[in-house]
Amino acid sequence: MNQAITPANTLLSVNGLVCHFPLKAPLFGKTPGVVRAVDGIDFALAEGETLGIVGESGCGKSTTSRLIMALQKPTAGEVIFNGLAVGSDASAGGITLNDYRRQVQMVFQDSSASLNPRLTIAESIAFAPGIHGLDRAEATRRAHEMLDAVGLDPARYAERYPHELSGGQRQRVNIARALALRPKLVILDEPVSALDKSVEAQVLNLLGDLKQRFGLTYLFISHDLNVVHHVSDRVLVMYLGQIVEIGPVDDIFARPGHPYTKALLASRPNLLPGQRRSDPPLLGDPPNPINPPSGCRFRTRCDRAEPPCSDTPPPLTTLGKDHQAACLMNLPGSGHSAAPGIAA
Repeated sequence: MNQAITPANTLLSVNGLVCHFPLKAPLFGKTPGVVRAVDGIDFALAEGETLGIVGESGCGKSTTSRLIMALQKPTAGEVIFNGLAVGSDASAGGITLNDYRRQVQMVFQDSSASLNPRLTIAESIAFAPGIHGLDRAEATRRAHEMLDAVGLDPARYAERYPHELSGGQRQRVNIARALALRPKLVILDEPVSALDKSVEAQVLNLLGDLKQRFGLTYLFISHDLNVVHHVSDRVLVMYLGQIVEIGPVDDIFARPGHPYTKALLASRPNLLPGQRRSDPPLLGDPPNPINPPSGCRFRTRCDRAEPPCSDTPPPLTTLGKDHQAACLMNLPGSGHSAAPGIAA
């Protein structure tokens, strides 16, 4: 898709989103601190696009999804949906959580834990439409319609229970349940990571078909860069609670502008013998989110770090059309030896 993000086509805006989890006990006798799970992020999502969010475990991807879904209350910042502030009433220029959740749904990684084992498949899918006002017959009809849409014959699967289905079938049920309210935005949090590769491909193809059929917008969270490359229009790279790079998927995969993005791309498995790496592209673990490094948070693991990196938090700098990266090597006059000079 790769359309430009404009106020007219923006479906979701995230502004200054912060989520800090307070520690309950002092750390080594010091004043209790906070875990900086998400630490000030801004991005927009255009209607009809798929935005992939990638990064190592603990970078804040899933917390971001829960903040957007309003399952977790932010410490600061706001989520704007269709121009309306989420969680506010209409008189204050907002949208209530009840109305918001009719239009935004989520598919989780664990297909088994997401389903009530005591409800049949049809009952699980029909539950949300019933809560939001459909009578029982209409909610059941909607459930059968959604089962058919995800490739499960209602006559065979509607009255089964979750334990009678395979992992791939259960994930199709979770997708059907998410679509039962006819949402505009679907948040997919690692939706295929628990599936084997053959089933993964089927589910990814299904998501693509459903997006076209129902006019959906996707926020796709994954650690698998190959999957993200396949499904996304744009990619957002997170590190230690912050955005380090965002842009069109082809630009980021061909010309990454941040050392962390380059390391993630280099870490992908390669089946060609002559192109396999013998040394790891990224060493060490992410720093403690309670006390992150000063300046650039990636500098403690970056082989291009220089003294200015410890002093100046790098802003997102434009590299090309809709492509930005937060690295001092891209910022004119930043003091890094690789930075471009300031034009006269």
